[in-house]
Amino acid sequence: MALLPLYIPKNRRLKIVIAGGGYAGIAAMTTLRRYSSDAEITLIDPGINHLKITHLHETFRYPLSDLLVPYTALEQRFGCRYIRSTLSLDESMLCQWQQDHCLQAGDVRVPFDYLLVASGARLACQNDMGSHATKNVFGLEDFFTVSGADLLDRFLETKNSERSYISVIGGGATGIQFLFELADYLYRHRINHGLRLVDDKERVLQQFPKGFSWYVEKRLLELDIEFYPGVHFLEQRADKLLLEDKTSGRHFVLPSILSLAFTGNRPGNLIKTNLFGQVMAAGKPLEHVFAAGDCSVYQSLGSNTMTAQSAVRKGKLAARNMLRHSGMLKVLEPYLHRDLGYVVSLGPDDAVGWLAVENNVVTGIPAQIIKEIVEAQYDLLLSGVDTYLV
Repeated sequence: MALLPLYIPKNRRLKIVIAGGGYAGIAAMTTLRRYSSDAEITLIDPGINHLKITHLHETFRYPLSDLLVPYTALEQRFGCRYIRSTLSLDESMLCQWQQDHCLQAGDVRVPFDYLLVASGARLACQNDMGSHATKNVFGLEDFFTVSGADLLDRFLETKNSERSYISVIGGGATGIQFLFELADYLYRHRINHGLRLVDDKERVLQQFPKGFSWYVEKRLLELDIEFYPGVHFLEQRADKLLLEDKTSGRHFVLPSILSLAFTGNRPGNLIKTNLFGQVMAAGKPLEHVFAAGDCSVYQSLGSNTMTAQSAVRKGKLAARNMLRHSGMLKVLEPYLHRDLGYVVSLGPDDAVGWLAVENNVVTGIPAQIIKEIVEAQYDLLLSGVDTYLV
């Protein structure tokens, strides 16, 4: 099905708009270009660069520029049109665009035959954190424009050298990856601060098999990183961290000059689709409006995890189904992708993950090799070489 055996194109040039230049949007664009070389593709995104967001923790070792690909470069590479603009998305707007076959991006009117919404899920950054939003609390979006190394150096320049703690809030994959990169950075630069992990779950990486938690918590002990499970982050006040024990409700304070808060994505802007990726509105599919990536929930047996892997597969499938729908037969492909594995980086030289079967937990060098293969595959896709089999 992935090779489009049922795609019989009509004699007209398709106009396709992709709203969002993340993993799903880029995967869709490369797939469209592969199967329909004459399609007129417009990419709309508020940023100027495609960001490999799942690698942000590595900016404690590498410059941020290594993770950025200018949309103007992709525009030339794939022969698309790039418009820098922010789109307001809601159900009524999507229905209007479906009816008009046209949308407004800033001052530009953009007609389309098909629209793919790949805008990503809203991040729970400090703008959403109420009283948590202070000058010494950083969220994932703070690393979009400044590398981890530069951000930390700038912050520590304003502090004295007396030993304190840096806290990471959130024991999910993002928090764990930042924590171990931070530990490596402090060690390499001989910075005299301790590290602490605060998680409101009872174990780290709770969404994964227990083998993940066992391995990571063992590494926390080896690196002398304090771990507070079942504890809710309330506030960072100056050089103090205000916490609450979820079981007893007791509030307590710990020293901390800085908190990195990774509390995940907000579910409020999710878009429901049918099993083919077409957006559902009032119980009916919008036949010319598709969604993919973290902003979408497919009503199918396929994986809806908020991972780059699922985003890429959804983007590719949505692109194929747009082409199928535009053809003579209109036989669409259901979304059935199941995650093939997942790897969590634990600094430069370690990782934990699973492959093929969730309970098949791999650690150390084997996990690192899996991670490098997956990363190389996506880099090839960005260069125009599609090695994804499904």
